[in-house]
Amino acid sequence: MTDSFESSDSVRSGRTLKYAQYITFDEVLHLEHGGELPQVTVAYETYGKLNANRDNAVLVCHALSGDSHVARHEEDDDPGWWDFYVGPGKPIDTDRYFVICPNILGGCRGTTGPNSIDQRTGRPYGADFPVVTIADIVAVQAKLIDHLHIYQLLAVVGGSLGGHMALWWATYLPDRIKGTIAIATSPRLTSQSLAFDVVARNAIIRDPNYHAGQYYDHGPGPQTGLAIARMLGHITYLSREAMIEKFDSDRFNPRDIRTEFETRFSVGSYLAYQGDRFVERFDANSYLTLSMTVDLFNLGATPRELADTLGRSQCRWLIISFSSDWLFPTFQSREIVDTLIHEGKAVSYCNVRSDCGHDAFLLPNELDSYGEMMRLFLVNLDDDTPKTTQWCAAGPEKCCDSAMQNPTSIFHQHHRLDYDSIVELIAPGASVLDLGCGNGELLARLRERGHERIMGIELDQDSIKTSICRGLDVVQADLNQGLSAFGDKQFDFVVLSQTLQAVHDVPRVLSEMLRVGIESIVSFPNLGYHEYRRELVEQGRAPHAGSADGYNWYNTPTVRFLSIADFEELCKQQGYHIHRQVHLDTQAGHRVDEDPNLNADVAIVVIGDSEGNMQ
Repeated sequence: MTDSFESSDSVRSGRTLKYAQYITFDEVLHLEHGGELPQVTVAYETYGKLNANRDNAVLVCHALSGDSHVARHEEDDDPGWWDFYVGPGKPIDTDRYFVICPNILGGCRGTTGPNSIDQRTGRPYGADFPVVTIADIVAVQAKLIDHLHIYQLLAVVGGSLGGHMALWWATYLPDRIKGTIAIATSPRLTSQSLAFDVVARNAIIRDPNYHAGQYYDHGPGPQTGLAIARMLGHITYLSREAMIEKFDSDRFNPRDIRTEFETRFSVGSYLAYQGDRFVERFDANSYLTLSMTVDLFNLGATPRELADTLGRSQCRWLIISFSSDWLFPTFQSREIVDTLIHEGKAVSYCNVRSDCGHDAFLLPNELDSYGEMMRLFLVNLDDDTPKTTQWCAAGPEKCCDSAMQNPTSIFHQHHRLDYDSIVELIAPGASVLDLGCGNGELLARLRERGHERIMGIELDQDSIKTSICRGLDVVQADLNQGLSAFGDKQFDFVVLSQTLQAVHDVPRVLSEMLRVGIESIVSFPNLGYHEYRRELVEQGRAPHAGSADGYNWYNTPTVRFLSIADFEELCKQQGYHIHRQVHLDTQAGHRVDEDPNLNADVAIVVIGDSEGNMQ
């Protein structure tokens, strides 16, 4: 961002939502915490067209301060809060999907909330507005979806508080959605994040102009308290890196703005500006209501509780977190992902590299990464055609198979001869976990052969995107940290193909593979190959084992150099049983039977933890 005052709030205003539609449900809404509303009005906006089968609908759920105006409807329209991601040809493509974005229950932009008139008193609800939970919000959204005569949504998408709604849809209305995209969210708030909300609410209710919540007839209302609450919020939305970039170079040169707040420092003028602008478009009682909604959300405080909840889901999942987000930190997304893995659910996950903090999901900075993952995930949800190894659901004009096209990729090869042999070694229909799956080529081959339960683990962000492009389930993880999310014998085969040489703790990874899989298949470049020996002995140079893609000794990801004999000795020491071996001379393009430690440059070994585990 070139202007340090730019933020996720920059495009928002309090102007009339000219494309908003309204529906009123006259039946009493009984709320989870015991209150009730005699009727509920919902403000919502729609984009695109509902197809004849009524199965291309995507529900977008906004965060705490959002509203129904997710994107422009036409060029002269006001920008929406997610214009970068919703629209024709964008990640949520309104040429392809019917997009619905309602203002949530408890909001202040058209849906029933504290500033709405209570028919029983003829006055705004104010502080008398009942406690609202995510369950209540989703119940109202479901009423809207029913009103639109849509039985099953293609997907529910949401970040932050919107992510909580997406999680609730997936777990409590599991038959109503095909896919869930949950971004920068959590099973519940950390105590640190909750603490900021407590301070923010106190700033509002202790404002002299709050008038016990009935301030609508008493002048401007608690503007100072609401502004301070928003200033606190903006601190949590940014990261340390973003704060340094925005404010360190001109710390003592604040923007000259008209405000009652302190502006001695540049960061102070930024916060004052954001606070002052926020009160122009948001109601303080709605802030109190919705911040409490966030704080009360709880899918499970223990792994068992979380498993009981997420285990109800039936959809495919895409979970996205951001590396610098400390409001909804990465470990909370991992809790969701690990639970879904353990429950055998179809899930993809990436912790996107970003310096933007929690605000990353509302800014254009990561459009090429997580925005593309969203687009590809939705495309594959919307297209049930079986994918071949070279076919991309996004179409050739938008194919993202960058890992295969990039000649410097560690996974790039003209033809992976070892994959041919690995596929032959895997029993038809077997379940497979591919560790270090790269661009997903092996998994794509297996799916083409008819395997249904397949999954990949990968660390590289671009390779994850490519695998999602292929319609595969792939989770970002570091193999050196183990496979604790997976249950014992959860897969028939666990594969580690041409990745062993990049593993730091080899015994641990092999042990985990044999715990999770009935059998494990390991392929690796053989340093005992005669050409590598010649390089070292005759030329006195480091062998280029496994470095055919342009790497040298000083920049290769390979940290282990081993021979077939070395691996056999390790298996003997660890008590692993070698069930079968295949040896290849990939340079000549054939299998090797005679003296493989000398004549094969790649080894493929099937191992088990006992002799009786052969398939």
